Amino acid sequence: MNDLHIKKQNDIGLLILRVTIAGLMLFHGVAKLSGIDPIKGMVSNIGLPEFLAYGVYLTELIAPITILIGWRTRIASVLFFFGMIAAMLLAHADTIFAISIMGGLENELILLYAFGALTIFFTGGGKYAVANKNQWD
Repeated sequence: MNDLHIKKQNDIGLLILRVTIAGLMLFHGVAKLSGIDPIKGMVSNIGLPEFLAYGVYLTELIAPITILIGWRTRIASVLFFFGMIAAMLLAHADTIFAISIMGGLENELILLYAFGALTIFFTGGGKYAVANKNQWD
């Protein structure tokens, strides 16, 4: 009986993860280019300075672009992770542990983004990246 031996392709898996997490988040970031007034309102409503709303551009545009191309991937991923946690606490605090009508968590998409980014932080971007020699790649 022949054993089917399939070689692990960790670097291709990391590339797929990077493209998926960062590529899908870029749609959210591009949408924010038309304005972030609702986010400014959320931030000021909880007593924080309004300028913190501009962090959405770091989380949804800059970090995803650097993750996508694979440059300083680990630092971008940890910033992305904390941005997703902040977004959940800011915009979805009332549904953190809520179950949807389909039986999943209401915030599962945000959590998938956050923990996908955290995974990239621990693994790095892999060899299919613009840079992979620095400790933050």
